[in-house]
Amino acid sequence: MDGGFIPALFTDHTLRVVGLGAGAVGALAGSLGCFALLRRQSLLGDAVSHAALPGIALAFLLTGSRATPVLVLGAAVAGWLGTLLVMAVIRHSRIPEDSALGILLSVFFGVGLVLLTFLQRGPTAAQAGLDTFLFGQAATLLVQDVILVLSVGTVALLLLALSWKEVKLLSFDREFGRVQGIEMGRVDVLLTSLLVVAIVLGLQTVGVVLMSALVVAPAAAARQWTDSLGRMVVLAGALGAGAGVGGAWVSTLGDGIPTGPAIVLLASTVVAVSILAAPRRGILWDRIRRRRVHSRIRRGDLVPPGAGQTAAQAPSGGSIPMASPGAHGGGRED
Repeated sequence: MDGGFIPALFTDHTLRVVGLGAGAVGALAGSLGCFALLRRQSLLGDAVSHAALPGIALAFLLTGSRATPVLVLGAAVAGWLGTLLVMAVIRHSRIPEDSALGILLSVFFGVGLVLLTFLQRGPTAAQAGLDTFLFGQAATLLVQDVILVLSVGTVALLLLALSWKEVKLLSFDREFGRVQGIEMGRVDVLLTSLLVVAIVLGLQTVGVVLMSALVVAPAAAARQWTDSLGRMVVLAGALGAGAGVGGAWVSTLGDGIPTGPAIVLLASTVVAVSILAAPRRGILWDRIRRRRVHSRIRRGDLVPPGAGQTAAQAPSGGSIPMASPGAHGGGRED
């Protein structure tokens, strides 16, 4: 496409629709992905997206409709049931969480592929296009699809805002929340359900295989720049939206560039830049700080810890002074 991004928004209707839809998906997935990252449940996004595939196939098999709301509803039901199944397995067995998620991912994805193969061999062409949910096909987004993403995504973010206190406790101190009388199990189900909603809304744009990257990447990048949960959620949403809109534009620059992988590559680039250059946590920033400290030590402006300490002045019992919690970049709950 000739011209820049801004002129293209005014001249290309498809880019406007796809960009708005992909941006909304990225913002929702990035915001809710922060909690999956903080709770060490990054694999949950991958498991839910793969579990949604048989739901899409069953929704078409039962209704014969390829309407986006029908398929999204089927994907949501399957993803939610799969997540509840994982939670039940973890609670009532000795199988670790990562193993349970891996089993769910493989089994549900296998069932979905079998159902898709069965449908593709049908005598009619009504089932054509269902396989695009594997890798996404953002070009098929319609205005009504974008309206669905915006409306459902807004409701999900409103629910997140209304339950902000409980969600923070779930992410940082579940036991304290339980002591306060909050039913943390219900909060867990609510937060997981919101994550399922974010994932299934993005399947048409990014696809089953790559959707988990859009959940984790903006959150991982945002975590490098701030210690505040509130700022992290807002920044992750902005980065996800930027990756979505940018990926939609990149896909118009040449023939055959898929939108979903372009979105994920942009999000991954942001993660790489954040890991390298983010203040306090960035690799480059850390090396610069270390060089400055070593340079001050060589000049004599800074004395290394314990350099002038005698045996009598050393801490008794060989104990090591405790570092402050913020010394290792721990997160804040505000």
